[in-house]
Amino acid sequence: MMLAKQWLDNARNVMGKIEHTQMENIKQAATIMADSIEKGKWVHTFGCGHATLPIEEMYPRIGGFVGFHPIVELPLTFFTNITGQMGVDQFIFLERVEGYGKEIMKGYNFDKEDTMWLFSHTGVNAVNIDIALEAKEKGMKLIVFGSAGEARGKTTKHSSGKTLFELADLVVDTCAPSEDASVPLKNHIDKIGPVSTMAFMTTVWMTVTTVAEILADRGVKLYIHPSHNIPGDSNSKQRLADALKEYKRRIAGV
Repeated sequence: MMLAKQWLDNARNVMGKIEHTQMENIKQAATIMADSIEKGKWVHTFGCGHATLPIEEMYPRIGGFVGFHPIVELPLTFFTNITGQMGVDQFIFLERVEGYGKEIMKGYNFDKEDTMWLFSHTGVNAVNIDIALEAKEKGMKLIVFGSAGEARGKTTKHSSGKTLFELADLVVDTCAPSEDASVPLKNHIDKIGPVSTMAFMTTVWMTVTTVAEILADRGVKLYIHPSHNIPGDSNSKQRLADALKEYKRRIAGV
């Protein structure tokens, strides 16, 4: 169990760094998002590979609320086919194809009062940068979560010459190490036990709960997905129906 404890220590270390260095950035990001949601606009979310996991985690799920619009491009999601159709090789190729992100953005309608929230561990791959450039061109605020401190000095894979962190209006550093895997294993070159997904999930819920707090303080009604697992709560299905109805109302035209 020594390696289990080592991974847990590494995860706690990352969470500690987030708490000690990113609270103000998280508050600022949450305020920007709350402004969009209060106006009836969207916080659009996007990432590639394992960076789609925070998007899928925040909405729709129990404890999430209407206002976040997941943009999930199937070939760029966290693949279930390791080889063959939509496998790892194709994914690694596609996330580096410049212009793909611009084509993805054509599939949606955006408003300048929307916010674009992007997730990327390294901030250098072309698809994310395409999305960022399109979002800024459309007048949206751009918020990026990723390992910004560790990415300094890395070379972008986009012809703009910019990394995702350089394009952002606001960055929240997830404080994960650039190599991601954190636990050495005897007789092996490569480490195991990545921590970036944990860091994404930590910063996501710190941010989303702060958005909710800001909106509640402003008197804004939130449409929260309720738990279906509480005995005696006979109204949860109706609250879920109300949340989905509100989502459908907002999503019309997007």
